[in-house]
Amino acid sequence: MFNTKTIRGREQRTAWILVIPALLMLLFVFGYPILRAFWLSLFTQNLGTGLQPVFSGFDNYARMAGDGRFWQSFWVTIIFTVSSVVLELILGLAIALVLNQKFFGRGVVRTSAIIPWALPTALIGLAWAWIFNDQFGIVNDILLRLGIINTGINWLGDPTLAMFAVIFADVWKTTPFISILLLAGLQSISPDLYEAHSIDGATPWQNFRQITLPLLLPQILIAMLFRFAQAFGIFDLIQVMTGGGPGGATEVVSLYIYSTVMRYLDFGYGAALVVVTFLLLVIAVAIASFLLNKSRAKVSGTA
Repeated sequence: MFNTKTIRGREQRTAWILVIPALLMLLFVFGYPILRAFWLSLFTQNLGTGLQPVFSGFDNYARMAGDGRFWQSFWVTIIFTVSSVVLELILGLAIALVLNQKFFGRGVVRTSAIIPWALPTALIGLAWAWIFNDQFGIVNDILLRLGIINTGINWLGDPTLAMFAVIFADVWKTTPFISILLLAGLQSISPDLYEAHSIDGATPWQNFRQITLPLLLPQILIAMLFRFAQAFGIFDLIQVMTGGGPGGATEVVSLYIYSTVMRYLDFGYGAALVVVTFLLLVIAVAIASFLLNKSRAKVSGTA
């Protein structure tokens, strides 16, 4: 007879042998740059030092604590990330539910729905910058023709409207990707579950709340975490549309780091910004994952 513990131990060793190469690759790709950035953050290296590294310990981190521009860009990043991800999840789920239905031309619609996501982000940013242009933009042209406004609105010149514009552009580009992810999850749910539930007199809303939502939560979690991390590090879309303006109203952390390193040549402080931003992102993703897993367990328990 085979020893169960021996077989289990062999399986665990085999699993580790197969996983270790991937872990080493991840450590090299993600771990080394962060460790390198942390090492650079312990030095002052800017124009004041002739671009020569001078060891300064944690001075860069102390400087960051009183950097109002950093904290402003951080809160702008939070507002942009939360707003865009929430809207994308709601709209993506609605689109996925529609695409999951049977109708003529469904294959063509599904294929074309992914086009915004496939287009280059810089190109999308340039297109939306023209769409929201105060003199030549199509948004103002439509509103003027409908008589809603009398003069063109400076969408990208007003702090609140500029934030709305970049969020709208990001939602337009990335919602199709969310919908495709959720559509894959919807297709994995057996129709027999809905038929059996309907026989018991369940309404469509009860089907959604008690079957669709609990079984779709893993895909929602993956989509949310992926988009949260990506939106938190947004750069190209905002750089092309507003450049962080007006007055820093749309300057996210990535743009501030770019300006610190590439414009002001403050490499040590820029490295400290990278390290702190990475840690804040890891903490935020961990908290979001914990809350969603807790919500998933609660919904599954009431299903």
